Amino acid sequence: MEFVIVLITAPQAEAKELARILVGEKLAACANIIDTVSSIYWWEGKIQDDTEGLLILKTRNDMVDTLIARTKQIHSYAVPEIIALPIIRGNQDYLNWIDESVRL
Repeated sequence: MEFVIVLITAPQAEAKELARILVGEKLAACANIIDTVSSIYWWEGKIQDDTEGLLILKTRNDMVDTLIARTKQIHSYAVPEIIALPIIRGNQDYLNWIDESVRL
């Protein structure tokens, strides 16, 4: 079984609700939220400077496409940041818990 960490940025007011929905629908086993990250990026031809929340979700690799699709449905951004990174190694008991906590 392959596991991933999914990073999603969102407006601070929206981050907790996104996490509740994605975990509630068993698309991720858990979500950590860093309340304040400073984001500087290009958008619509100019540099933006915003304060956002950062979601750190843990899930299985086979759930990523569904998680991306669902996030795009409920996220307020036209092009939300959704990036999956592989978990190379970890506490096997924790990885087993992730596996048991997401939908089959």
